[in-house]
Amino acid sequence: MQIRTGTARSGDLDIYYEDIGDPDHPAVLLIMGLGSQLLLWRDGFCGKLVDAGYRVIRYDNRDVGLSSKTERRKSGGSVIPNMVKFWIGLPGDADYRLEDMADDAAAILDHLEIDGAHIVGASMGGMIAQIFAARFNQRTRSLAVVFSSNNQPFLPPPAPKALLAILTGPRADAPVEVIADNSVRVWRTIGSPRYPAPEHRLRAEAIEGYERCHYPWGVARHFGAILASGSLARYDRQITAPTVVLHGKADKLQRPFGGRMVARLIRGARLVLIDGMGHDLPEQLWDRITGELTATFAQA
Repeated sequence: MQIRTGTARSGDLDIYYEDIGDPDHPAVLLIMGLGSQLLLWRDGFCGKLVDAGYRVIRYDNRDVGLSSKTERRKSGGSVIPNMVKFWIGLPGDADYRLEDMADDAAAILDHLEIDGAHIVGASMGGMIAQIFAARFNQRTRSLAVVFSSNNQPFLPPPAPKALLAILTGPRADAPVEVIADNSVRVWRTIGSPRYPAPEHRLRAEAIEGYERCHYPWGVARHFGAILASGSLARYDRQITAPTVVLHGKADKLQRPFGGRMVARLIRGARLVLIDGMGHDLPEQLWDRITGELTATFAQA
């Protein structure tokens, strides 16, 4: 599978992307979640979309992977008060918001001279995708929101163990073996209980990510952007593109109720709840997930 690489300029940041498939085919822009590199859009998953006749573009959000890292300018305050404010519908304080990250996505399309694309976002990436689809509705051919939320006030919170798993971890200078051990624990906590990945694969993928770019501060900065942006309900009401909302029934990090709220507010959105799926994209479900995506693409 041929992969073209490059960087797009977004303000004063460079956003690294990978471009896969025939450039003449319809474009699909994949947006990954909190603190996660583009590696989580696995080659095999992307290959299924390419084989279905699409050009696939995946990228590293700012503050992760090979994209630019920001310098913290504000203290942002303690995370606990910001989380409380977020839960009751008040924005927190951060260096940037999800809206800025949606501008990063638009910058990639600008750089590649792509007028419009099918927008697919997972977790925090699904939040960015909602904002993109509302603010750049003429460039959004269709929208897919995968195990995400619109962050309305008083939604059921994550299971404490799942939230702590992603917000806490080893010291930044911990040995790679310790980093890999923690990654295995995280995916065992938030992943799909019916489709557990083999430990050796989870460990190998963690080491791959570590060797590509170890930058744990991106998690906190992304989490701050989520808290600062608050409810996305106002954006959902503006979305007009064909939309599918995919969510695992066993997701403990982003409760299925979050996906239900997204589907409820986007006119005509289709909600697909998947038994046994957690907060990941297990290989056993790739055919089903890509099938739901391409069915939505076809509506555009």
